[in-house]
Amino acid sequence: MQRLFSGFPNGWPGSGLLLHRVITAGFLFYLGFGHMNDAAEFALVFPRVIGGCAGFLLLLGLWTPICGTSIAVAEVWIALALSDHSGVPILLAASGATLAMIGPGAWSVDARLFGRKHFEIQQR
Repeated sequence: MQRLFSGFPNGWPGSGLLLHRVITAGFLFYLGFGHMNDAAEFALVFPRVIGGCAGFLLLLGLWTPICGTSIAVAEVWIALALSDHSGVPILLAASGATLAMIGPGAWSVDARLFGRKHFEIQQR
């Protein structure tokens, strides 16, 4: 049995996960810091900063499970605070939670730092 800290080996699944991570991170960074002045309430500034910082770390693939969880919490906070029922925070929360569960992928700083962990299971 092989436990992959980096989610998927190189190839199409790894490329798809990289694309998912980069698009989510770019969108979070854009919404977090690009629209900082659009936050009408001070209560929405804090989760946007959390989302933007987590988006930057997610772009690098560093601390992906922690960043994904932070994104999910921040975006649910934003979704509950907004009254316009925008689906974007819910989509980003689901994407962050998905990335937290799957892992960083083969092409990330986490994969370079921690690599793949192999567990040998002996046959009976």
